[in-house]
Amino acid sequence: MTAPLDSAAVAQYLADHPQFFVEHAGLLGDIKLSSPLTGRAVSLQERQMEVMRDKYKALELRMADLLRRGEENMAIANRFHGWTQGLLRAATPAAMPDAVVKGLIEHFSVPQASLRLWNLAPEYADASFASGVSEDVRLFANSLRAPYCGPNKDFEAVRWLEDGVEVGSTVRSTVLLTLRAGGNAFGLLVLGSPDPDRFNTTMATDFLVHIGDTASVALAPLRA
Repeated sequence: MTAPLDSAAVAQYLADHPQFFVEHAGLLGDIKLSSPLTGRAVSLQERQMEVMRDKYKALELRMADLLRRGEENMAIANRFHGWTQGLLRAATPAAMPDAVVKGLIEHFSVPQASLRLWNLAPEYADASFASGVSEDVRLFANSLRAPYCGPNKDFEAVRWLEDGVEVGSTVRSTVLLTLRAGGNAFGLLVLGSPDPDRFNTTMATDFLVHIGDTASVALAPLRA
């Protein structure tokens, strides 16, 4: 007695004999399948066309998504280029902190930005960008190994964004970037927004890393 074939055996047979439907072309029109799109019975050729159209639509959506991401990355790259040009125009090292902050606000449409530096050369010890840095902030910056993006958890450094805790407390999402030279932290760059979704934990940090690295190099001449 012949053992019944299961679907896996039939599928394997067809895979092993790709000429089957060439030799039995009439079956292509006779085999009827249920279409998930219309619910009616369709031929094998029609079902194959439906599958191909679905794959084509998926590829179109994927291509559109890639183009959109490419355009977004190009826009960010252009903003980054404009920001770095502004840094090169800074007349003196003392003007660099202001160029870093104002450039980020201008080119990246960041609502609020600020920074503080420490371990600076004596001539910069009384500058505004060297004031109000507690030991807790220094320890926090040194422990931050990657950009922080997310809600404002009442960070002390967020208070630098404006003169006064009241204004600083309105910041609902923030970015914190440690500025380093030789592996040692010598500053902290803070970006803030009243929009809780502007800076979130799911956003990519590649460009933020570049911003932190570039700002670190630009500000390093202020160090002792």
